[in-house]
Amino acid sequence: MKKIAESAAVLLGKSEEVLKSEMVSQSGAVSVYPDSIHKLGKAAVMMGRDAEKKFLLVVADCAKELPAGFEGESVKLADGAVALVGALSEKNAAALRRHFPWTAPRSLRNVRTTIGCGDRLGLATTGHILAAKKVQISPVLAQQSMRELTMTHRTFRGVVDDACFMVFAADYRDGYGADGDHLKTIKDIDTALSAGMPMITLDLSDVMNAAAGDWDAGKIDAAFAQLPESLRKLVLSEYADKEFVLGDDVSVKIDALTAKRCAVMYTAALDFAREVNEHLKAARGEEFDLEISIDETSSPTLPSHHLFIVRELRRRGVECSSLAPRFIGEFQKAIDYIGDLAEFDRQFKVHARIAANYGNYKISVHSGSDKFAVYPTVGRETRHYLHLKTAGTSWLVAVTVIAKHDPALYRDMHRCALDNVNEMLKLYHITADFTKIPAVEALKDEELPALMEMPEARQLLHINYGPILTGNLRERFFKAMHKLEAEYDAAIEAHFDKHLRLLGVAAKN
Repeated sequence: MKKIAESAAVLLGKSEEVLKSEMVSQSGAVSVYPDSIHKLGKAAVMMGRDAEKKFLLVVADCAKELPAGFEGESVKLADGAVALVGALSEKNAAALRRHFPWTAPRSLRNVRTTIGCGDRLGLATTGHILAAKKVQISPVLAQQSMRELTMTHRTFRGVVDDACFMVFAADYRDGYGADGDHLKTIKDIDTALSAGMPMITLDLSDVMNAAAGDWDAGKIDAAFAQLPESLRKLVLSEYADKEFVLGDDVSVKIDALTAKRCAVMYTAALDFAREVNEHLKAARGEEFDLEISIDETSSPTLPSHHLFIVRELRRRGVECSSLAPRFIGEFQKAIDYIGDLAEFDRQFKVHARIAANYGNYKISVHSGSDKFAVYPTVGRETRHYLHLKTAGTSWLVAVTVIAKHDPALYRDMHRCALDNVNEMLKLYHITADFTKIPAVEALKDEELPALMEMPEARQLLHINYGPILTGNLRERFFKAMHKLEAEYDAAIEAHFDKHLRLLGVAAKN
């Protein structure tokens, strides 16, 4: 490291381009990420790695020229120069965002096409950037739900910081988002906001009366009668027995019972969405992205319900950036779409037309990882006014890399997943038959990666990330992933290339 720092110190008077091209970038097991080398006044800031960890390196020609805010071990160099070698800490992430504002997440509300890049490891950002920078899309590089934070022992602050460091390392200046995913309370929203997350995905499942979707007419009428009279009059006059034309070949009809059912099901949730929207405005002005999630239900979102929801959101002054219905068919974790593709195409077209006619918000597709069969329809019908949310797929790419390069570790991860699967099934809805998965003891090392092409094995490993990442395999896993960084970056890039290609996202000019 000292050789690298001294070579940078000699060139501090030169331009950033010269610094990048002429300084020593590798010395033994220590190397610097080439794109991370940045001049800052009379100093240089860069990121490096050794055999065990990543680190931040700040070099200046004297101590007083070290930029403010960074922390680390001070190392004396030749001719009075000094280096600061710091961990990827919260304080150093804050200093990066202060000195290099493009490393901080921002609102993407005016971006046409966005993709949520769930990264449960804090290691996938480079691969996500490599894929995203080729096409006309903006990535949400920091995205995590409360459940994922609990399962991985991370924090919103840590998730944002992990993305920040690798954005700096990649010199990625096109802008990225950060999403507090599937949040249900103001308290959790505030935690995400305090970590610098401009996107909030509001999960309305706890304040929605989803059960009313199955009530008979008598029960709906009784519940509707309990709503305020002014609201009842509005619902009946605006929706009952009305047809909403969304284009030459698409319309949505709402009968009186459906209008009343929607009011009973969604009024409390819509009022809460208004409260959250005002809370976000007070905290961030216009620099936030509010996504409304109504996908955490047992039945698909009917187009009539979608239309009612967005009209009522607008009436309440809620301008959401994106909205996630629950679509027909099965969007199970880690595997392709299950269902009638023709019917999906028909219904999705209506959902896309509703969005285009009422606010032109982005349709958001949750559990969007690896749903390759529906991507062409999703891209075409939304005209790429779209947010695709992925989460576990980047974790499974890591599992695949481990299976290829560290079969002994993969075998232990697989056994850990089997030991914990019954507990994890309480948290995730999947229908995989795990008895179809061959015993790892019966497989040769070279046969292990093929398990990650098998739906049942993919789902087994997908839902068991928590026990693997927080148990006695954690240290081995992260040591292996540090060693396999280049392989993981390339695998993530290729996997997301496939997602974006099937969506039909245009290449960058």
